[in-house]
Amino acid sequence: MKKYNVYGIGNALVDMEFEVTPDFLEKNGVEKGLMTLVEEERQAELLKVCDGNQHKRSCGGSAANTVIAVSQFGGRSFYSCKVANDETGDFYFTDLVEQGVQTNLHGERPSGTTGKCMVFVTPDADRTMNTYLGITATFSTEELVPDDIKDSEYLYIEGYLVTGDSGKAAAIEAKKIAEEAGVKTALTFSDPGIVGFFKDGFNEIIGDGVDLLFCNEEEAMSYTGTENLTDASAALRKIAKTFAITCGPKGALIFDGQKEIEVLTRKVEAVDTNGAGDLFAGAFLYGITHGHSYGEAAKLACESSSTLVTQFGPRLGKDKPKEIYKTIFS
Repeated sequence: MKKYNVYGIGNALVDMEFEVTPDFLEKNGVEKGLMTLVEEERQAELLKVCDGNQHKRSCGGSAANTVIAVSQFGGRSFYSCKVANDETGDFYFTDLVEQGVQTNLHGERPSGTTGKCMVFVTPDADRTMNTYLGITATFSTEELVPDDIKDSEYLYIEGYLVTGDSGKAAAIEAKKIAEEAGVKTALTFSDPGIVGFFKDGFNEIIGDGVDLLFCNEEEAMSYTGTENLTDASAALRKIAKTFAITCGPKGALIFDGQKEIEVLTRKVEAVDTNGAGDLFAGAFLYGITHGHSYGEAAKLACESSSTLVTQFGPRLGKDKPKEIYKTIFS
């Protein structure tokens, strides 16, 4: 048996979530619905003027949310990332470990500023992110733990790493280590804007292909240059042996390597979609590494995400994932 079900790599960001109005975004020049990289001064400026209701901060980053979900369901996960020796970095490390995730962060950490992500949630449940990467912008092969990659069932790569040369190089190296050890590789596109700007970088990471790809409808069509889900699905088969395309309130479209599976999700009143895709990936990965078919794993993932969007914050309460699992498979 492998030591870990999922070994994730990605940006380490402390999430700070605010409830705001669309007028606030427009007034402050924040582009709605996307993740935008900003400088520290810009983020400080937004923090000063933010008049929204702030929720509890949490350790985050897309892949972090995913591996935390794996752990919450009862799986074994590892997260390679980079934080500084500041108070925010201390908080990040403590929160990550408390979620049951193993990490490379034990020991001395470098000087610098830990990355932060301001998440603006509007009344339509949309999430807009302004991210200052801080020290995670220098995430590199130095943060990888090859022996633990080799002792995992899946390597999970966060698409946001494509935005920096050292992060992209780390993703490519981690994938090489995994493939040489017979470890399956999974990639998430992470954000529509990122896919549009960094397609060539994604092609470098993907190389000869990945075993499993996660994306949403918009990302799928953006990457493949198609105008509908049917064509996008056909095109993605050229780069991914299997994939999961999330379709918001419509559910998800899964390709298990042989057939497509449409999975519907229950209708809910969404208040915050932040982290829904990350949780979907975590629940799905937990499912397929614990004896479930792709269809069954997708049902678990859809139900988990449907539950998450009815509350504020990027992750479910500590015991909720196991409750959802029992509901689906009892």
